Amino acid sequence: MSFRLFDAPLREPSQFVGFAGNQIDRQSENRADDAVEKALTDQTARLLLMHAGRLYLKLDDGKFDPWFKEDESQAFEVSLDHGVLLGHSDDGPVLAVPAGVEPEKLPETIKAIDYRSVYMQGLIDEAAAGALAQGAALLAWHASHAFCSKCGNRSEMRAGGYRRHCPACGTDHFPRTDPVAIMLTATREKCLLGRGRHFAPGMYSALAGFIEPGETIEAAVRRETLEEAGIRLGRVVYYASQPWPFPYSLMIGCFGEPLNEDIQADLNELEDCRWFLRDEVRAMLDRQHADGLITPPKGAIAHHLIRAWVDSE
Repeated sequence: MSFRLFDAPLREPSQFVGFAGNQIDRQSENRADDAVEKALTDQTARLLLMHAGRLYLKLDDGKFDPWFKEDESQAFEVSLDHGVLLGHSDDGPVLAVPAGVEPEKLPETIKAIDYRSVYMQGLIDEAAAGALAQGAALLAWHASHAFCSKCGNRSEMRAGGYRRHCPACGTDHFPRTDPVAIMLTATREKCLLGRGRHFAPGMYSALAGFIEPGETIEAAVRRETLEEAGIRLGRVVYYASQPWPFPYSLMIGCFGEPLNEDIQADLNELEDCRWFLRDEVRAMLDRQHADGLITPPKGAIAHHLIRAWVDSE
């Protein structure tokens, strides 16, 4: 039998989803407590400025630029002492920094655009979008974990933003990533799609749910599919993953093999859930469905799961 462990494309599916183009060298083993301060003294340092779920973008001749120099950033009430060092690129250090100026007070040449719109509209390149996901997740974690969960005292940022230390009790806290299973249940002929109440008009997507403590990815896929749709799964196969900065999740995409077809949807979780035949799903992907039904945009991992199934015939 031939050895096929690495018999796969050179670019795995995860490299084609939104927010996955990060090219920063994180240098995770070399994060000193003064890493941010040292990086800011480097004239080549580039900053991403973020505020309330929005990225500040320079607008010049119809093009968006997400990068600021340290001296440029001062006009936007940045909190450099709360910035995080994402790592280093070929052009120098890269940081994410919280800014304070409200969007309505920005000059005409600066736009504050929410993270989801930035990636859906392709306003910045893949590498910058990947850096955005990293920075947004870290800043959101720091904003919600300012106090020690052990003793309640205020903690301090250390290791360039990759650790919080409590000076009162000595406990160290580290950034979290919330794993989310997102799964497409499918046969050769049809796949299962659901519609959440908050979805855009006509949109159906793969089912998803948080992975719980002590649970494997496969077990979470089976549990969530059974809970949301009443469908029991046999085999579960991993496909791809996606950083998802809302606020700091990792989407883990899988395919599931259904063992029954009778849907018993949890209408507290979903507005609708049903089987779709391949040709109908293809029309949804191509935005040509007779009833105006659609799938998620191209950057979303759900789109890639659905497209991979449609193209697998």
